[in-house]
Amino acid sequence: MRFVDEYRDAALVGRLTEAIARTVTRPWTVMEICGGQTHSIVKYGLDEVLPPGVTLVHGPGCPVCVTPAEMIDQAVDLALRPGVTLCSFGDMLRVPGSGIDLLTAKARGGGVRMVYSPLDAVEFAHGHPEREVVFFAVGFETTAPANAMAVLRAERLGLANFSMVVSHVLVPPAMRAILGSPGNLVQGFLAAGHVCAIMGTEEYGPIAREFRTPIVVTGFEPVDILEGLLRCLRQLEAGTSEVENAYARVVRPEGNRPARAIVERVFEVVDREWRGLGTIAASGWGLRARFAAFDAPLRFGLKPEAAAPAGECISGEILRGLKKPLQCPAFGTRCTPEHPIGAPMVSSEGACAAYHRYRLRNRAESAA
Repeated sequence: MRFVDEYRDAALVGRLTEAIARTVTRPWTVMEICGGQTHSIVKYGLDEVLPPGVTLVHGPGCPVCVTPAEMIDQAVDLALRPGVTLCSFGDMLRVPGSGIDLLTAKARGGGVRMVYSPLDAVEFAHGHPEREVVFFAVGFETTAPANAMAVLRAERLGLANFSMVVSHVLVPPAMRAILGSPGNLVQGFLAAGHVCAIMGTEEYGPIAREFRTPIVVTGFEPVDILEGLLRCLRQLEAGTSEVENAYARVVRPEGNRPARAIVERVFEVVDREWRGLGTIAASGWGLRARFAAFDAPLRFGLKPEAAAPAGECISGEILRGLKKPLQCPAFGTRCTPEHPIGAPMVSSEGACAAYHRYRLRNRAESAA
């Protein structure tokens, strides 16, 4: 399959690994900023074939994982109200809030509906005018254009029964927060190719220069990731800090201008709370005042309330790259995909879910 099989070529992976070994002369720590990249790294064992001293750490690249418990509590509140249907992607249904998750709310009679697109929620609202339909809009820059289109579609249809709980987050401010945090270990970044396909690469230059940190945009297959890592390590060894695009088959410096225009029309930059990272200034998108009629918290009078941390879950340290899932005392025992304590064990892009799926299985097979 074009653009898949050739990027999983074992011989090419071997050559890239050898090139990395020839390049490095000292230890380096690089963070990938996308959950899809994390799953590829863990699935194919890319971090286990790197030379000693080269460490890959996993960042806050899972949008479900960084959605704060307060927002999930709001979604649960709405789902349990009579006459309301809360629409969400499947991953979000099992992410714990401070109390219950959306799937439990559904089991208790709440109006919860899984959808595959925000436009599915719009069409459901159009076909069920007797119900208030709320879409739980989460994600990075990648999913924002579709969510913006849903708002414009609802406006065009004149829907008075459609609204959103918006919890969009932006990657560059999170990178700044990580680099500026006490105890930061990250010396280079692998940036998310799909985010840059929408937004381009312009925002990363100031970060690379300010923190003297190389940033390489890369894709999601083994060859993509190792090529991006090799470029990043070459910069680190040379003492340079530039933005490089190792995913040019998809990403352009200017991004997708029509998609960006739609997002800027519907959303504005706001401060946003991140699970595990706290509040980051100007790190999210919220609906513009013109579209206030589609703002579910405004419509239903919801006010965010601080939620207690999820017990022994160390998701905050994992999302900042300070620890890995296997260092969590609850991993694989008290916290599993069937009974998760924290969001990274739930999401298909969560680091804990990746380690549970691939590392535990590989260890069991090795033992057998």
